[in-house]
Amino acid sequence: MATEKRLSSSKKHSLKSCMLAVAKDLLEAESVVKAGEREKYLAEKCPPLDLPYSKDELTELCTKLHDQLNEGEEEKYSIEFKLNMVLNEVRDLNIKIVDLRGKFKKPKLKKVRMSADAMLKALLGSKHTVNMDLRSNLKQVKKEVKEEDKQLRDVGDWRKNIEDKSDRKKMFDS
Repeated sequence: MATEKRLSSSKKHSLKSCMLAVAKDLLEAESVVKAGEREKYLAEKCPPLDLPYSKDELTELCTKLHDQLNEGEEEKYSIEFKLNMVLNEVRDLNIKIVDLRGKFKKPKLKKVRMSADAMLKALLGSKHTVNMDLRSNLKQVKKEVKEEDKQLRDVGDWRKNIEDKSDRKKMFDS
């Protein structure tokens, strides 16, 4: 077995601080990249607005912006619809997985009093001819009573002993 060396608390602390510093740098780099991507996307989708001075150019700009807005809404709607379809498909697949696993809640069954003969008749129908009376097949054994057992039985009745002792106590009290 290889023995593992334990790190001292100062070494652990320095390693932890180094890991946190590296993670902080990675998060900052990731946020810079995301900000750059966002700026690029906005520059592509929303170019700077040059307001024209004539009325015809303004109406043309308004129709152009309105068309862009409609395209954006259509894109948003199609993406939401695809998302809902995928979520429904995932939900259906999860249901199929649960069905295939067989994890159902077992219903509580009612207790039914039924003799063995009735149960065999229910299972086998009219083919049932075997009698399940097990007591009839038991062997008869005679019981020998020993005299020691009789004495123990006579002395073993504790109620009689208590009544006898209570009478003695009454005699001493009076």
